[in-house]
Amino acid sequence: MSSDALIRLPDRACALLTSLNAPPRLVAQLRVVHHVAVDLTGWLGGLLEFDREAVVFGAAVYDIGKVLHFDELSGPGSAHEETGYTLLRERGVPERLARFARTHGRWRRPGVALEDLLVSLADRVWRGERPAELEHLVVGRVAAEVGREAWEVFLGLDDVLTEITAQAGARVAFVRRHPVVA
Repeated sequence: MSSDALIRLPDRACALLTSLNAPPRLVAQLRVVHHVAVDLTGWLGGLLEFDREAVVFGAAVYDIGKVLHFDELSGPGSAHEETGYTLLRERGVPERLARFARTHGRWRRPGVALEDLLVSLADRVWRGERPAELEHLVVGRVAAEVGREAWEVFLGLDDVLTEITAQAGARVAFVRRHPVVA
């Protein structure tokens, strides 16, 4: 996978990442997750109304707090979530777009919006994960919204996720080619 194959990040996201001197690995990861979110929202856009702009922007900045938590670029951790939310809000990003920094790891909480679930799903499937619980939450929410059986919605989502995860190895290799620090 090359950077030419990926969709460009939104200009505002690029400006934020530049202003924070984001490490190359973080920028690469955000590009692949953003690309996956565009694919997911493309499928879902034909089924129901939702805040596509928020999902696509959210996927482009959801891990921005890792600019201050380098160790979480190559290992586990959640300290970047609240930090990222704060960084975004301090830089004038509205709540509806900044919230993804805080919610992408908290998708099991009650009342999480479909948009938050989609960013969480993009964050997992880019590297080949298929968390059944998260997929079922998305399927249930979409099925209820559009008045279809869950199995019908699952079939469509499964097709999209199968295509996305088939390229996971290339995406992971692309991200790992970028250094954790500049």
